[in-house]
Amino acid sequence: MTARTDNSVVIDAPLDLVWSVTNDVASWPRLFSEYASAEILEERGDTVRFRLTLHPDEQGRVWSWVSERTTDRDNLSVSAHRVETGVFEFMNIRWTYEPVEGGVRMRWQQEFRMRPDAPLDDAAMTARLNRNTAEQQRLIKERVEAAARVATDARDVPVR
Repeated sequence: MTARTDNSVVIDAPLDLVWSVTNDVASWPRLFSEYASAEILEERGDTVRFRLTLHPDEQGRVWSWVSERTTDRDNLSVSAHRVETGVFEFMNIRWTYEPVEGGVRMRWQQEFRMRPDAPLDDAAMTARLNRNTAEQQRLIKERVEAAARVATDARDVPVR
């Protein structure tokens, strides 16, 4: 059996800005609150392999893993998977972007299965991911919309 999550948020900003900001993996520690660092390990065309490191948890443990993601700008989608799976048997993520009334709908679909010896089962991880994804998408929405306002304000300044 495969566990799944499906979460989305509408960001009131131009598609090009939403795409560029959310796919700049190196800047993710400034975009997501959970990441302490994002280290780019390799880039091949539209594919990037990178290491994400979380901030220490309540017990002071630091979690880190390597993922790989491939962007498809023509189809407004990104496919990603964990290379170092950790507590997961597998973890696949699909991001899609859709222009809608009021901005761009950014949707994250995750499919995964927990290892039998993991501290959480599929149901508990699904609940955790749904909570965390909603929080991270809210932050991303705020940060990208703020960047869009700054860009708009800069265009509105008269040239003398």
